[in-house]
Amino acid sequence: MRLTQGAFSYLPDLTDEQIEAQVNYCIDHGWAVNIEYTDDPHPRNTYWEMWGMPMFDLASARPVLDALQACREAFTNHYIRISASDSEKGWESLRLSFIAQRPAVEPGFQVVRSNGPGRQINYTTRSYATDQPPEQRYRDV
Repeated sequence: MRLTQGAFSYLPDLTDEQIEAQVNYCIDHGWAVNIEYTDDPHPRNTYWEMWGMPMFDLASARPVLDALQACREAFTNHYIRISASDSEKGWESLRLSFIAQRPAVEPGFQVVRSNGPGRQINYTTRSYATDQPPEQRYRDV
């Protein structure tokens, strides 16, 4: 199963050149860019771990691409995303977010049904990856 979160998630993985073009787009609009990673990409898990601090007032995409490469080397089997925020209105608003790296194997999600009071039925999703401890998730098969 292929995780579909953020922009471009239904497309094939972006190449480094395409990622650079998207980062340049963010820079041209004056947005702050940051890199985040996780091994639990549950749809409601919006708070991924940050790689470094958000990058403001960039002149080129090179610092972002260098940080992305360092994050890829440190977390070879994690999801990595690039997010861009706009502070034009006086608060940070997410303008763009896309996945820049995926694990080699994406085990997918399970739909879990539970019964509540009054015959209420609730559904949630659970990542199959969370069956394993964090250091063993997304190992190459």
